[in-house]
Amino acid sequence: MTKKIEELWGKLYGEETEYLTQLKELLNKRREEIEYTPENPLWFKKGTVYSLYVDLFADDFTGLIEKLDYLEELGIKTLWLLPILESPMVDQGFDISDFYKIRSELGSNQDFYNFIKKAHEKNMKIVFDIAVNHTSDQHEWFQNACQTKDAKYRDFYIWNEDKNKYNNTRLLLKGVSNSNWEYNEKTDDYYFHRFYDIQPDLNYKNPEVLFEMIKAFTFWKTKGVDGFRMDAAPFLWKKEGTNCENLKETHLVLKIFRQAFDYIGAGTAMIAEANQKPEDVIEYLGSGDECNVVYNFPLMPRIFLAIAENDTNYLKKQLKILDELEQPKGTAWFTFLRCHDELTLEFVSDKERELMNHHYLKDENWEFRDGEGISGRLYDLLDKNVQKVLLAYSMLFSVQGTPIIYYGDEIGMENNPEFYEEMKDKFGYEDSRYLNRGPFDESKKEEASNNDDSDEAKIFNGLQDMIKIKNENFDLFNKEPDYKTKDNLFISKRVLNDKSLTIINNLSEKAVSYQNHDLKPLEYLWILKQNR
Repeated sequence: MTKKIEELWGKLYGEETEYLTQLKELLNKRREEIEYTPENPLWFKKGTVYSLYVDLFADDFTGLIEKLDYLEELGIKTLWLLPILESPMVDQGFDISDFYKIRSELGSNQDFYNFIKKAHEKNMKIVFDIAVNHTSDQHEWFQNACQTKDAKYRDFYIWNEDKNKYNNTRLLLKGVSNSNWEYNEKTDDYYFHRFYDIQPDLNYKNPEVLFEMIKAFTFWKTKGVDGFRMDAAPFLWKKEGTNCENLKETHLVLKIFRQAFDYIGAGTAMIAEANQKPEDVIEYLGSGDECNVVYNFPLMPRIFLAIAENDTNYLKKQLKILDELEQPKGTAWFTFLRCHDELTLEFVSDKERELMNHHYLKDENWEFRDGEGISGRLYDLLDKNVQKVLLAYSMLFSVQGTPIIYYGDEIGMENNPEFYEEMKDKFGYEDSRYLNRGPFDESKKEEASNNDDSDEAKIFNGLQDMIKIKNENFDLFNKEPDYKTKDNLFISKRVLNDKSLTIINNLSEKAVSYQNHDLKPLEYLWILKQNR
């Protein structure tokens, strides 16, 4: 394993050996420290993921332990914890100021370890969200680097005398941060950033940066974390004359991370957060030697388009594109309808973007990135229509991949304008994503429990039924579905030995019949058969 790391390291850093030697010593030490590895190294291909902010969902880790029973009742097998490390919280924790410390309002490091133990006792896996591309400007590295040009950590970041470098780089937060360079008065020059100006990008051309980041990630692996969401993965390496995305060096960096994890112990899932075109997204799986999982960003907007336009062709076209991609064995897609970010419209056609904004931008305050995204919770986006919400989930489970549920969407949580205004006033950024990042609505949870006729209960119970079927038929769901479209029905069929599951989704606004089954408008039907 270390021989492979040496090979990859040489491609990145040539004959540099100081930090390579330190890395080998670190990994041997971590192998001795590790106390837990998942029993099934492909656990990320099973079950359903639930994504949450600890503070907004349960206040702290003690509260999250108390809510494990609720998540178990829903049928969740993996918890994706959005940022929990020390942070000024300007970007909801994606601006990390200490890679080794849990934020104090969530509890202590020991409280987190206790939570991991309790979650594992319920056979739930823990995915840890961590920014790999940048730090907070409050991190000690940057606090040192911005003081003088010969500071100890100066080369941990990217500097230039003016803004005339990496000019082909996209602005990722148009309307929020309109430059990739920020002036630093103390050194009279500029530092590079892809996101907020308070999130300086790390300089992976410096091998010490990669060493320190592997050191931090593997620290948490030894504490029982099952997987790492590699936030902003496509942007790690910068090169003049390129758009600084998806560069071969970025893939080498991620391959070294993977080798490091696997050397310490099997079963750690690296999840690439890569909102890119399908042919670029799939590259983050390498040949099975890079990330284990990628998010299916390309599919998400097409599900919304198909529902809005009552037209299965959006799905048919996208699924054909995905089917032609060569997915390495032992890897997986994570699929989702909504998450903590916007409904992204970056990599759709101009016509599709126009249609999406027409159907789903129901309030101008929901706009994100100058028309390239829409901030909104699932219930709001789908007109607070239970049939549409459950149809969307049925379609999510119809396609290949491990589905993600965003906290509160299972009970029809709504956008929270008050939370958005609070965050805007606190930090000064008009980031509409805060609309769909509000506190968990306990009143809706109670309504779901006490009123079977409520929207909350109908969504929860319908989703719970889907998850239960998936949990009880893992091998069947692990099969690649056969897809069929007819009369604006989207049909997915999985067959394994003597068992089959057919999911029929009616995207039409009229009743449709299919093989003696009558489906009402926007209705779905799951048919699980034991074939003899």
